[in-house]
Amino acid sequence: MAAQRWWRTVPDALAVVQAQSGIDKLAVRMNERRRSVDGIKVTVGELAAAEMLLDVPVRQFSAELEVERTVSPQCLVSFDGNLYSVPPGLAGAQVRVLHRLGESHLGIATAGRAVVARHRRAPRGAGQTERDAGHVVALEREVLASFSDRVPRKNKVRRPPSEAARAEAERLRGQQAAAGDPAERVVIDLSHYAAVADRLRTVPSPKEDNTE
Repeated sequence: MAAQRWWRTVPDALAVVQAQSGIDKLAVRMNERRRSVDGIKVTVGELAAAEMLLDVPVRQFSAELEVERTVSPQCLVSFDGNLYSVPPGLAGAQVRVLHRLGESHLGIATAGRAVVARHRRAPRGAGQTERDAGHVVALEREVLASFSDRVPRKNKVRRPPSEAARAEAERLRGQQAAAGDPAERVVIDLSHYAAVADRLRTVPSPKEDNTE
């Protein structure tokens, strides 16, 4: 209602210049209104002049790109055609790649928003692998710690066939013999092949051929 009362001071059906002049006068009147601050009467203009404002940023606000990725078994994260390392122990975990547009570095954060890696951003599609030296050392230690000098455990034990297995084998052989298995009836005589081989070992000489 108060605002409506103030706007009533500007009559209708005015030219643009007249309306602007009326609004300017209205602004001056509103600026001269007094407020009580700590028991002291001050105008709206005085309050605005005393208000502390932040400085204008040197550069404009830049948007931040955030994508979700899965850490590989080698503790690497893929982004824009390149691979970036993370600390060991995160294989298979879901992480977020954070990149503020215009900056040359990117960060990798966990689901809880804890940044665990920061790398120089490689050119898009370059196929490069950016590894942090600390990540490489930690991963090597974890791999070496997994090795053991203990004697390998024998997973397979060779055991002789049991009596039940032998009895079952004899039963199957009896069934094949009763059915007349063709494999049981085939007899191969190698004497013929031996005779042919003996003849081939003796090669007649040219003189013997002429004599005949």
